[in-house]
Amino acid sequence: MNPNKALWEKGDFTRIAETMRESGAELVARLGITKGLNVLDLGCGDGTTAIPEAKLGAHVLGVDIARNLVEAGNNRVREEGLTNCVFREGDATDLSKLKDGTFDLVVSIFGVMFAPKPLDVAKEMVRVTRPGGRIIMGNWIPGDPTLVAQILRISSAYTPPPPEGFISPMLWGVESYVIERFEAAGIANENISFFKDTFVFNAPYSPAELVSMFKNYYGPTMNAFEAAEKNGKAADLQHELEELFNRQNQSADQSKTSIPATFLRVTVSR
Repeated sequence: MNPNKALWEKGDFTRIAETMRESGAELVARLGITKGLNVLDLGCGDGTTAIPEAKLGAHVLGVDIARNLVEAGNNRVREEGLTNCVFREGDATDLSKLKDGTFDLVVSIFGVMFAPKPLDVAKEMVRVTRPGGRIIMGNWIPGDPTLVAQILRISSAYTPPPPEGFISPMLWGVESYVIERFEAAGIANENISFFKDTFVFNAPYSPAELVSMFKNYYGPTMNAFEAAEKNGKAADLQHELEELFNRQNQSADQSKTSIPATFLRVTVSR
């Protein structure tokens, strides 16, 4: 099986996505989406941004590599009574089933940054965007002191080194790499812009319970705990993550969680 597919089908990311709904809708509200716009949401999960896009009147195709998330997204669409949004299984490195210049807007928020072959990903996103259209990415930033970059940093210390040739997904959070990849896809430097933005994880339960959600349902953290267990270090990993989540929690009620995370918002004009 494709290892990327296996990673994202391993857990149940919908449990994490439930804490991201509010910020997803707030981000989409800032993207200038208008009725009738054709939108491709890549690495869409169960629709954290795709469903708000459809609620603004866009025609939305959500594509994700994980079958369970595609099924969950289509279930949410039915529950919302939306007729202008559909989710399909697909790989961001090869969108050959989609025609050139089909979409006014391509969105990927913490999605395709995790796909292998970043040069292929950039080329495919550019190819399916119409001239005059836009690509918007949200990417976690390596070394950033806020939540997600720190979860991934801590987790990596407990897991075996990646295979030879592995390209870190976090490089999508470095401006020079983003420019290099889109320039290789034919986009001029001046048509790429960056903005540091914030996503907030909100949960009606404690930071320790949110750690449990990541431990049990988020593929990368699940892998870290499995590796730590083999080395007798699972308790150390648990302690590090709980300390991180408690320290960064900004909720006045400690039985609830509200943790901001900084990301790089990339806008590419086609």
